[in-house]
Amino acid sequence: MLPRGASSMPPPPNPAAYFPPPRVTLPSGLEILRTYSGAVIFLEILFGTIVWILVASTRVPLPLLQGWVMFVAVTAWFLSIVFLCVFLFGYANRIAVNWNQTDFLFHGATFVFYFGAFLLQAATTSLHHFPRKFNSTTQEKILADHEYNISIAASIFAFATAVCYGFSTALALRRWRL
Repeated sequence: MLPRGASSMPPPPNPAAYFPPPRVTLPSGLEILRTYSGAVIFLEILFGTIVWILVASTRVPLPLLQGWVMFVAVTAWFLSIVFLCVFLFGYANRIAVNWNQTDFLFHGATFVFYFGAFLLQAATTSLHHFPRKFNSTTQEKILADHEYNISIAASIFAFATAVCYGFSTALALRRWRL
């Protein structure tokens, strides 16, 4: 028999025990822009914007290849802005996530996708001299000279963006392992 006022059910578990505090080594607010990681994320956004604009300004002769380049550029650009805003507005301190691991996984995956996009953009650029036959009397190149120059610039900036994501991955791995 239980004493008066006692219950046979155990007390509910403490919810704080199940949600560990977030692990954040990057500062919040504008201080993140003073770190190497914040500066590199800013460069990722800047170079990604340039890639997006350059690829969109061509005639897109190979929609399958350049469609993937545009998808990766726009998606990475948007997610990088969201990632930076999480730290700028201090949400990283409120969301119980291992931000060092999340940073590494995000930048590592984005590096792989962006490097693949760079290779596809470079492959599209290399097809400049191949003719596209409309009929038997006229031949036109796949890329006009002006579009060829734009495509070269897009390839260079896609490579620079991939390098920035690779550098961010290395910095994130270092923070995560320490």
